[in-house]
Amino acid sequence: MSLKAKLMDDLKLAMKEKNQVKKSVITLIRAAVKQYEVDNRVELDEQGVLDIVVKQMKQRKDALEEFTKAGREDLISQTQEEMEILKDYLPAQLSEEEIEVIVVDTIKEIGASSMKEMGKVMSALMPKVKGKADGKIVNELVKKHLQ
Repeated sequence: MSLKAKLMDDLKLAMKEKNQVKKSVITLIRAAVKQYEVDNRVELDEQGVLDIVVKQMKQRKDALEEFTKAGREDLISQTQEEMEILKDYLPAQLSEEEIEVIVVDTIKEIGASSMKEMGKVMSALMPKVKGKADGKIVNELVKKHLQ
């Protein structure tokens, strides 16, 4: 089942269950997908829809940091609930150890040895972990192994 079809089925289920948070999160994802398709006059494939879900998750993570700084417990719990719903649409996340193995392999592949080559490493590495790992963690591990 495609991600778009899964979103539609889950939206129907959320409406039947009267789960307002899930309904609003799925509606936002579907709206972002539709907006992208209309703006760019393309039909998004699985990877395109996944990219939008990843972007939504990143926005929630950034907002969560700000809400935590401000001490807004009400918004923190709501954002965490939204993030749990978004996780259902993301592929399984890689552990830090798995990411480290991929980083080391990619560095060997490219033959990188200094921080000057970080851009090359990141551009080769990100397609391998896209949607499966947090970019910040990947960035930190690349820096660690290039120093």
